[in-house]
Amino acid sequence: MDTTAKAHGVSPQETEAMLRALDLASRGASHGPNPRVGCVLLDPDGRVLAEGHHTGAGAPHAEAEALAAARARGSDLSAATAVVTLEPCSHTGRTPPCARALLEAGVRRVVVGAQDPNPVAAGGTAVLRAGGVEVVTGVLAQESASLNRYWTHAVTHGRPFVTLKWAATLDGRVAAADGTSRWLTGPAARSDVHDRRACADAVLVGTGTALVDDPWLTTRRTATDGRAVLDAHQPLRVVLGERDLPAGARVLDDAARTLQLRTRDVSSALAELAAREVRHLWVEGGPTVAAAFLRSGTVDELVTYVAPAVLGSGAPAVGDLGVGTVQDTLRFRLSDVARLGGDVVLVSTPEKEPV
Repeated sequence: MDTTAKAHGVSPQETEAMLRALDLASRGASHGPNPRVGCVLLDPDGRVLAEGHHTGAGAPHAEAEALAAARARGSDLSAATAVVTLEPCSHTGRTPPCARALLEAGVRRVVVGAQDPNPVAAGGTAVLRAGGVEVVTGVLAQESASLNRYWTHAVTHGRPFVTLKWAATLDGRVAAADGTSRWLTGPAARSDVHDRRACADAVLVGTGTALVDDPWLTTRRTATDGRAVLDAHQPLRVVLGERDLPAGARVLDDAARTLQLRTRDVSSALAELAAREVRHLWVEGGPTVAAAFLRSGTVDELVTYVAPAVLGSGAPAVGDLGVGTVQDTLRFRLSDVARLGGDVVLVSTPEKEPV
């Protein structure tokens, strides 16, 4: 059973190093198949020898970055302490196992933030202990885990973390009676959408939205001269449904990769995306897709933009959920509210645990 930080008397220098490791980890990509991790190496007197963080899939892990930096300085690692936000991995994937690298470097003590929930990579602390390394776990564990909210969900549930987004009027309409929907919300809200998209691995709409709205589904910023500039990271664009898309559809351009999933089944779609290492899925579909995901019980977060406007008719934000009485209402807990220009964004999570 893992020991606690308190029982092992973590030093103030080690706690400070963990805070620094968390800061380093936060600089890594918030999207992609791998977790964000930071590492700080300390000498026996608690002085920093080197540090590192993981920048993305295929790049060296945080521990390897820190070890390489220490060696480049000629540092003696035979009695060093490694402070790392996530349990060092024990498997060989795109890079070698970090637990083995720390052992071979001669590190004598490892202070860990969060345990690795990934069954493929977990077990690093056991490897280290078997090699005679003193290991302390649970130091700023909550802060360490929160860095990798989407990744942790995906590897423990076997499917992407699903954020369902829509923009609606005060009376819950996402389009007018003639089908027009641009723009219900203002520039600040639309900019926030792009900021949140940029944290996702994939953005999904149904074929209905793709055909009617002809969206790009890219992540863009507005330059100082007013031009729309594409971000370096573009989420995978996913179109869910059986209908064909016209060859000239914007979602099929070369600005980003596009995947058409010719199914209406949410579970099979999520399984396919999980197989492609999609950890966070941002869903922007219309009423039909929104209802399908809500009925499936796989929505982990709702991001709702509300414009102070009333249409009175037109498409509702969500299609039929089969709710016949108030007692069957799908309930959510409000976790955040913010004003964006003249609009409001609400972030909420389901009261009932998603499947």
